[in-house]
Amino acid sequence: MTEPRRLLLDIFLDALRAVDGRVRVRDFLSGYSFNAPVYLLAIGKAACAMAHGAHDVLGPAIDGALIVTKEGHAEPLPWPVREAGHPLPDSRSLDAGEALRSFVAALPIEADVLVLLSGGASALVECLPAGMDLAQLRRINEWLIGSGLDIHRINHVRKRLSLIKGGRLAQWLAPRKVTCLAISDVPGDDPRAIGSGPLIADSEVDLSFGATFPDFIRAALDQALPAPSPDDACFRRVNINIIARLEDAKQAAAAAAERRGYPAQIESMFVLGDAVESGAQLARTLRHAEAGVVHIWGGETTVCLPPQPGRGGRNQALALAAALELAECDGIYFLAAGTDGTDGPTPDAGALVTVDTIARGALQGLDARDALARSDAGTFLEASGDLIHTGPTGTNVMDLMLGFRCST
Repeated sequence: MTEPRRLLLDIFLDALRAVDGRVRVRDFLSGYSFNAPVYLLAIGKAACAMAHGAHDVLGPAIDGALIVTKEGHAEPLPWPVREAGHPLPDSRSLDAGEALRSFVAALPIEADVLVLLSGGASALVECLPAGMDLAQLRRINEWLIGSGLDIHRINHVRKRLSLIKGGRLAQWLAPRKVTCLAISDVPGDDPRAIGSGPLIADSEVDLSFGATFPDFIRAALDQALPAPSPDDACFRRVNINIIARLEDAKQAAAAAAERRGYPAQIESMFVLGDAVESGAQLARTLRHAEAGVVHIWGGETTVCLPPQPGRGGRNQALALAAALELAECDGIYFLAAGTDGTDGPTPDAGALVTVDTIARGALQGLDARDALARSDAGTFLEASGDLIHTGPTGTNVMDLMLGFRCST
């Protein structure tokens, strides 16, 4: 493995460790007090890591817990762990929603409730209003995921069609004291969007962006029940704390580069919009960047999926688009990966591309532009040997992009 390639991978892994859910929860709770009994709810891709952090500090003070995470992300804990579908909800998501309803109903009224929330929660746990079923829910989510809408807009629709999201979980838990620790996977770290805001009111009700919604989504929204208003009494004893965010990972990446003797430049721009366009733009920036400096971006791009998409996610599409721009630029290395260890519906976090990525894939009979057009970047990047696989990371603070141009 060439030294610059190893450099970017090591920096990425150091950034992940800095926003690890177990560490962040443990650090927060070490200076926080509860009145027993304490009950734990952990939902999201980082649910198990965060629950470990709570157990490290609170131990037997936790009288009961409900843990729900993405399939393949479960870890041994003192309490049962449920797995459910992501990015599309499945029957296990509805089962988890019923389990959540029963868990909350059995809580003592004097209980302190600790809620650990991370990205993925929107799909993993759901209770549906009357008149909606799983097939409708999956169809709506499938359209939203492939629409190119940003996560704020996607979650705004999800909130309208749920009995948990948009502050409704706070209604279930009231009047108990609720402490929420959240790992932010949304731009601006807005708690209304993390996990579709189960513990906070959604004051934004403008759905004018939905002019292009298909009829089946419009019909579902027309039947949506009203959510609690921001001044509802159910929010009075809810305390929400963001304990890890993208900026933390970017700062940690810069520190990791400097520990290894390389200056770092944290780019202030939030990388968003179409993944292919963003990948090309970042690659063009690197072509003219100062040599010997590690460049650090963060963000969350979008993809518009064809009817029959291939393999890959937004980071793989972004990285392959960058590779096309770098095909004749020797000495430039570029990494794009999801901090949760997954990219779209794949087990790969992203990719690390170089000058010869396109050539290596072509030797296997593949065409990069065709792969991008078919949303099949993952197949190409597997053939070129450039995929990154970390497994579940215990965190989720959106995506990191790292670039490096050698001085030689």
